[in-house]
This record gives sequence, C-alpha cells and structure tokens, in this order.
Amino acid sequence: MSTAIAHDSKAADCKCKMMPFLTRRLHSLTGLAFGGYLVVHLIINATLAQGTKPDVYQEQVNKIHSLPFLMLIEWGLLYMPIIFHTLCGFVIILGGAPNISNYRYTKNLFYVLQRTSALIIVAFILFHVLGMKGALGSTLAFDEHHATSSAARHIRTHWSVGYVIYPLGILASCFHLANGFWTAAITWGLTISKGAQRRFGFVCFGIFLITLFAGLLSLYTLISSQAIVIH
Repeated sequence: MSTAIAHDSKAADCKCKMMPFLTRRLHSLTGLAFGGYLVVHLIINATLAQGTKPDVYQEQVNKIHSLPFLMLIEWGLLYMPIIFHTLCGFVIILGGAPNISNYRYTKNLFYVLQRTSALIIVAFILFHVLGMKGALGSTLAFDEHHATSSAARHIRTHWSVGYVIYPLGILASCFHLANGFWTAAITWGLTISKGAQRRFGFVCFGIFLITLFAGLLSLYTLISSQAIVIH
C-alpha cells in the first residue's frame, strides 16, 4: 500500500464540488460517532452469549431504557448523525471516481468496497430499525421488557433474516467501520506517513475482527440457543 493510493481515493471523493470542506469534516465526525456507537452496540449484543440465568443482555437493555430523555438521545446522538452521514455518503458516491479497473491496488479495492458496504448498510439499517420498531410486523418487533426472547423471535422470523440479512449487514458494517476509521485518520492528518498508515491498518483490522466476532457471536446465540424461550 502506498500513500499515493490513499490520497488518490481521497482526491476522488473531493471531486464532488457539491460538498464543501466543512461538510466533509462533519461527515467524517458523524461517521466516527456512529462507529463508536456500533462498537458499543455489538459488544452489548455479545452479552447474549452469557446466557439467561442471569439475563445479562436484558440487564443492559434495562439500563439503556432507564436513561432520561431516551428519545432525544436517540435522535440527537444516533438518528440525526446517521441521516446526515448517509446523505453526505450518497453525494460522495455520486461524485466519486473509482479506478479499480485501471489500478488493481488493495486500497482501490477498499475504496469500492467502502461505498458498496455503505449501500448495504443503508438497506440493513432500514430493515433493522423499522423491524425492531414494529413497522414491519409484530413478529419482528423488539420488546424491551422481553429483550432476549423478542430479539430471538426477530432473528428466527424467517431463515433469510438470520442466515442472509444479518450476516451480510454485520459484515458490511464491521468492514465500513474499520476502513472508515483508517481513512478518517488520514483525513484528520493523524497518519501521514506510509509507515503510520500501515501500523494503524493493523489496529483497524483488529477492530474489524473484534466487532465481527461480537456481532456473529450474538447472532449465533439468538439462532441456536435452546435456553431462549420465545414470547
């Protein structure tokens, strides 16, 4: 990997003149905020593997839902940043210039995968949020009072949910998160040299593996655990 390749990908994004400098920086910041939330979310979900006696996952959900002004927190710190990041992402995708057909370098491949994963994540988040909120039917709805059992019911609604939609969504999210952290470090001038980018690349790969493991562990538990009684 060369520094020039990373800068080429960055320059391709900057070709979109519809997005000023400040907006691009806010896009990066909201991505980092959402990435931090995703790490915490996946780790909390992984507590499902600790079983139901006691139900550690339910305890974590209770703590979250006991927060004051939860709806304001969700919209202010989660939904609005996601919406802003997504809209900016669409502008970047439309204004980008992938050159993987001409230069088959790893970072050029990651450039394409970052944008492909973003599209997958948008579809996945819509399904996940609308499903959990009950907009797609009561079977997919999440009940915070029966967190573990309703999450299992959600995943077991149809084979495609547990074996296609969520594995693909988790994989895309973890890749987008890790690669986004790597590119953000370049954007903010934290990893200028080739060596710094390589070293931080190992850190980001570690983040990818940890979050992917946490996500798949919780998914496997919801699919296979016989101890979870579906309500």
